[in-house]
Amino acid sequence: MSDLVNKIYRNNTIIYKVILFLITTIAIVYLFPKGGQFKYDFNNGQLWKYDNLYANFDFAIQKTEEEIAIEKRQINTEAKLYFLYDTQVLTSVNENFKSKIKLIKTNDSLSIDDVNKLKKLGENIIDKVYQFGFLEVVTENRVTNYDEIIALKKDNEVQDIVFKNLLKSKDVLSIIKSDLSDELGLYKKNILIDILAKIIKPNVSFDKIYTDKVIEKEIGNISYTKGKVEEGELIISKGDFVEGKKLAILNSLKSESESKVWTDSNYNWIVFGYTILVSLALLMLLLFLFKYRIEIFENNNKVTFIFFNVFAIIFIQTLVIKYNSEYLYVVPLSILPIIIKAFFDARLGLFTHVLTVLLLGYIVPDSFEFIYLHIIAGIVTILTVSELYKRANLFISVAQITLIYMLTYFAFSIIKEGNASQINFTYFMLFAANGLLSFLSIIIIYIYEKLFGLVSDVTLLELSNTNTKLLRELNEKAPGTFQHSMQVANLAEAAANEIGANSMLVRTGALYHDIGKMLNPKYFIENQSTGVNPHNDLSPRDSSTIITNHVIKGVEVAKKYNLPDRIIDFIRTHHGTSATYYFYKKEQELNPDIKVDIKKFQYQGPIPFSKETAILMMCDAAEAASKSLKKPTAVSISDLIDKIIDKQMGDNQFLNSDITFREIEVIKKVIKKKLMNIYHLRIEYPE
Repeated sequence: MSDLVNKIYRNNTIIYKVILFLITTIAIVYLFPKGGQFKYDFNNGQLWKYDNLYANFDFAIQKTEEEIAIEKRQINTEAKLYFLYDTQVLTSVNENFKSKIKLIKTNDSLSIDDVNKLKKLGENIIDKVYQFGFLEVVTENRVTNYDEIIALKKDNEVQDIVFKNLLKSKDVLSIIKSDLSDELGLYKKNILIDILAKIIKPNVSFDKIYTDKVIEKEIGNISYTKGKVEEGELIISKGDFVEGKKLAILNSLKSESESKVWTDSNYNWIVFGYTILVSLALLMLLLFLFKYRIEIFENNNKVTFIFFNVFAIIFIQTLVIKYNSEYLYVVPLSILPIIIKAFFDARLGLFTHVLTVLLLGYIVPDSFEFIYLHIIAGIVTILTVSELYKRANLFISVAQITLIYMLTYFAFSIIKEGNASQINFTYFMLFAANGLLSFLSIIIIYIYEKLFGLVSDVTLLELSNTNTKLLRELNEKAPGTFQHSMQVANLAEAAANEIGANSMLVRTGALYHDIGKMLNPKYFIENQSTGVNPHNDLSPRDSSTIITNHVIKGVEVAKKYNLPDRIIDFIRTHHGTSATYYFYKKEQELNPDIKVDIKKFQYQGPIPFSKETAILMMCDAAEAASKSLKKPTAVSISDLIDKIIDKQMGDNQFLNSDITFREIEVIKKVIKKKLMNIYHLRIEYPE
């Protein structure tokens, strides 16, 4: 049991990576759409690049969403409107009229015969008004074409009538006036008009509920198919254009095939296939880290950070597609390479971005277009986004990325449609929104720095400020070391710019690389202003120990001040596994009969494992050695730099730093030029 526990303890980092790998794979597969994939890829207007395609089963030709939408609009436009005729209103009007007539009192100007005549006239008018019906005011403008046929519901009967037969308020007034002749006299007319005005009310209203119900029923009866393809029937021939009816048949075949593939019986097989594909992509990422970024692979925190970002991008894109696939391109995928590049390097950023986009190809519609567009945008992101601490740089880069999105989409559109008339300009707005959302990378980078303890260019800019507490303390306790660090920082920055390395990172690392010296500043020659050398009272072995310990002490100070690991790497590696050769030779002189072990005079390492740490090693040794020249000349400086860097190469100090011979030669030239400028030297021309 104890052996098992010991094995687990020794291999805990590998076990963690395996668990992280499995969790990420399961999470991504869970997000994938659970459906089969159609084995043919086609688009409207393209040539059919496969062999002749025959139907291997019977299926119906599905109508397109646009065709169905047109039919629905047509039903809504041509639908018959239903109006409700209220018979109770007519009954109420008749009763009210009879009661009002009975209340009329006769007099010299109004006899019983006159009242009976008014009653008969009123009843005729009421019959005319309610023959077809009297419309409510709010319903009068429901129909614009007065000759339109509408359905009138009267009790349990429905009859079709012309809409203009229904009376409006002005029509009722015209009937009353026309039926009342002038022979009645003004007095009698006014009595009848007054009664009718009080009792006549609209009795026809628009029945929206019933009309909508009829429309819904008609829409429900729409056929979603427009024909049938028999088994064995030729669908499309090789070289034919995918358009019109052939496109509709292919879309129907794709839909039917995917539904047949996705059944309960093969659910596990499809999930198994997805799992293999996702596992392969994530495994490629781990292998890339193991092969080319071993320092990241060995750091579980960094591996977790990368996997988390891959999953987060896929998760956000999936949510957007499930909500509305038309917003597909609003998700700023360029944030991923920006973040990875900010914390690590451009090559890893592009590799991670490409794998993520390939995985998203299983989720999105028009996967080839999506993958091509985002890979191109990712390449542009890697090539353009640099120095995030400069806001103008990020703004220009995002503008370029957005322009690439638009140009690529424009190209795909004209290829599909054959012209530019069918371009959906909404996508250009989505690309603009994508660009604006890319600026969130600044905020996200800041959050990640706090959560994962990583460092970006923005943090490097803050750390490179010589007014920080630690650098001020270095200047006060070891002013000579501080000036040396400033000179090395300038040399290293210039060299990094020449070979395309991270100049901000190497400058910041150079400023802090010797902070361990401030604990014993007088033991380092650059701080010995009085001419007293305390090493004169120590053995060479003790002196060497004090000198080499400044690396260990520097790491301790850096951790105390919470410096990022990427800066601590410069402290650990700036001497690699080189030896304090002066004290080694001195020990040999004092003990000529004893074989001196050079390992006891060596730094503990490790050797540089990046271009930036290699640059610092070269510049640090070169700047320090140049101070030993009594009469610095262009030739002596050149020979000295060649000698120092060639020895470092001979000692295999750059074996793990991924730096080329050509880059080393460029760095040599930069150091020589800068040192000559420092000593105000010109190249000595032969006489």
